[in-house]
Amino acid sequence: MSTAKKMHTQYITNEQGERVSVVIPVDEYEALLEDIEDLAILAERRGEESSSHAEVIERLKADGLL
Repeated sequence: MSTAKKMHTQYITNEQGERVSVVIPVDEYEALLEDIEDLAILAERRGEESSSHAEVIERLKADGLL
């Protein structure tokens, strides 16, 4: 989900007018969950070595995937 995209949020407030809950459309909620999952995967792989684009292409070709 792009941060530039405006979310369609509705707020539920208490008697003092303080926001206590938020309501968002299901598709926006699911997109947020996907973003969180992607960020968790990135965090888990933070210390792993990276491969160059050329190395990835070579591996894919060797495995018959390209």
